[in-house]
Amino acid sequence: MHPSCLAQDIYCARWLNSCLKNEDVILEAHSDEVWFLQFSHNGKYLASSSKDQSAIIWEVKEDGQVSLNHKLIGHQKPVLTVSWSPDDQQLLTCGQEEVIRLWDVVSGECLHVYEKSGAGLISCGWFADGKGIFSGVTDRSICLWDLDGKELESWKGQKTLRISDMAITDDGKRIISICRETTILLLDREAKFERWIEEDEVVTSFTLSKDNKFLLVNLINQEIHLWSIESDPKLVSKYKGHKRARFVIRSCFGGFEQAFIASGSEDSQVYIWHRCSGELLKALPGHSGAVNSVSWNPANLHMLASASDDRTIRIWGLGHLNIKHRDQSNGVVHHCNGRS
Repeated sequence: MHPSCLAQDIYCARWLNSCLKNEDVILEAHSDEVWFLQFSHNGKYLASSSKDQSAIIWEVKEDGQVSLNHKLIGHQKPVLTVSWSPDDQQLLTCGQEEVIRLWDVVSGECLHVYEKSGAGLISCGWFADGKGIFSGVTDRSICLWDLDGKELESWKGQKTLRISDMAITDDGKRIISICRETTILLLDREAKFERWIEEDEVVTSFTLSKDNKFLLVNLINQEIHLWSIESDPKLVSKYKGHKRARFVIRSCFGGFEQAFIASGSEDSQVYIWHRCSGELLKALPGHSGAVNSVSWNPANLHMLASASDDRTIRIWGLGHLNIKHRDQSNGVVHHCNGRS
C-alpha cells in the first residue's frame, strides 16, 4: 500500500477512536462575500478576507468554538487573500490590485504597508524563515521584500498574464506561480532553472502541499488536478464533482498526512475526496451561496472551515464530515463517524 494511502487508514482509525458529535459553527461578522480564509499553522487562529474591504482574525478555542479577535480595517478595495507568518505572530492581507498590509496578530495593529509605484499587488506570501515576503504584481512581475519594505529581488514576466497565485517552497529555492492561462511556472531561484506545469484548461488557483512535493490545481473545467513537483512535474490524480462556472474556487489538502482533498463549489456545498483514489466521499450542504475557499485546521484534524458568498464562514465538526472509505487490503468499509 502506498504510504499516503496507509496514512489515510491510520487517520480514519484515529477518528474511530475519538469521534465526538460537533455541531457546526456559523460566523457572521463580514458584511459582504467572504473570498478567502486560512487557519494559522498552530491552528489557534483563523483569518478571513472579504469583498467588504476587511479581514478578520478569529480565535479558535480549545472547545472548538470560534470568536472574533480583531477586525482589520484599512484596505480601500476588497481583500483577496491572507497569509500567516511562519510563527503565526503576523498576518499579511492583500487588497485587490492595491497594497499588502502587515498586521500584528496580538494587537491587531497595522505594522507596515507594501506597495509598488504604478502597479497593484494581487497575491502575497512569506518566506519560510519569516524574514521576507513576496507578491505578484499587476505589471506582470514577482517582487520580494524584506519586512521593512525594501525590495530585494524582482522578476519581470515576458509574454505572461498577471501573476496571481504564488507560493515559495520551505527551503526558499523554488517560486511557484500562475504565469499564463494554462501554465504554472516552477522557478528555481538558485539554479535559474524553469519547469512548467502545462494544463489543457485555464488554471484558476492552486495550493502547495505541506511537504512541498505536490500541487493541487483548480481548473476552469470543474476539475482539480494533483501534480507531483519533486522533479519533472507529473499528473498524479484528478478530482471531479464540484461546480465552478464563474468564480475562483479554492481547494486544500487536509486530514492526517493531508490524506484528503477538500474544495469549495458554486452549488453552495463543500466537497471532500479521498486523495489516493480520487473517490468523492462527501458533499456538505449548509451555505446559501457559492463556497469560495476552504481551510483544514492543521492542529485539529476534525475541523474544516469554509467561506461563502452568503457572507458567512462555517466551521465543520467531525459529526458533519462523517467520511468513510474502503480499506483496500481487506475490503472493510470504515466509517469515520464511529461505525464500521
